[in-house]
Amino acid sequence: MSTVVTILITILIFCLIILIHELGHFLVAKASGIKVNEFSMGMGPAIWKKQGKETLYAIRIFPIGGYVQMEGEDENSEDKRSFNNAHVLKRIAVVLAGAMMNFILGLVLMGIITACQPQVPLAEVGEVTSDQSVFQQGDKLLSVNGHGVVSAADFRFQIQRVAADEPLNVTVKRDGKKMELKDATFNTESDGQQVRSLGFMLQVENLNVGNFFSSTFGNTAFYAKLVWTSLADLVTGQVSLSSVSGPVGVGQAVGQAQSMGILSVLSLFALITINVGIFNLLPFPALDGGRFVFLLIELIFRKPVKREIEGYINAAGMALLLLLMVVITGKDIIQLFIH
Repeated sequence: MSTVVTILITILIFCLIILIHELGHFLVAKASGIKVNEFSMGMGPAIWKKQGKETLYAIRIFPIGGYVQMEGEDENSEDKRSFNNAHVLKRIAVVLAGAMMNFILGLVLMGIITACQPQVPLAEVGEVTSDQSVFQQGDKLLSVNGHGVVSAADFRFQIQRVAADEPLNVTVKRDGKKMELKDATFNTESDGQQVRSLGFMLQVENLNVGNFFSSTFGNTAFYAKLVWTSLADLVTGQVSLSSVSGPVGVGQAVGQAQSMGILSVLSLFALITINVGIFNLLPFPALDGGRFVFLLIELIFRKPVKREIEGYINAAGMALLLLLMVVITGKDIIQLFIH
């Protein structure tokens, strides 16, 4: 029964993320006066259709995607309200709107998570637990080894990324002045092993209006940084492709989060939607980021890239993305049986 629930929750998460993404494209297209021929959730044969005044709304059998089909989006059209006849800035707004809606959804989810917790951890030094610590209570934590800190969770993450043999330098704001605390750790014993310690606990406050907003925005920014850092690690080879998960791997993660409670599921939901938003903005053919690059070229040079060339490049990009999805899904399935 729990497996069925996990599958249903995973499908619901993906459907909501797709819906909010496509809704972004749809709403901005409508607001820009662009004609939308179809708004579809899912792929394949339609299981439900409804013709609106101008737009066909449909739900299709495979919940693996969705699309907003605009007049003149992939072909030339003489219609004055077609996508290709709209001003380039309007087309840029439409292309970027999907990812922006994913970020907004992540922000809303993070707000719900924050509101459900009675206390909020701050990126600030609370109780100092060792006289060897170079920190003082009230120090605001600004950066770790030059990497800015946007939340308490981000500070913990930055600390974990510093190897044990590397110096850990922390910039703080103390009495209104910035100062760098070099090699801020010291060794201490824990469970019979030597570990690095900072010698303090993070400050925790009861939830109020101020820290609600700072925590919500800070943790949303942290998730965006986490996704971006993971992508950078993948490109630079610091992590392998085996660490990347597709729908099957996400389903496993949902199952693990489900066992830890609803807030863990919502946290994973927020991370996935922010991930989708950032991934779609990558300047890769067939993604929104790739389309943005073509529109940016048009904006700069006052001349669009030939539709045929753009079509070939996007088709090649889509083929590579589908191949990557097949590889990652196959890897997830193999790992599922191995474990």
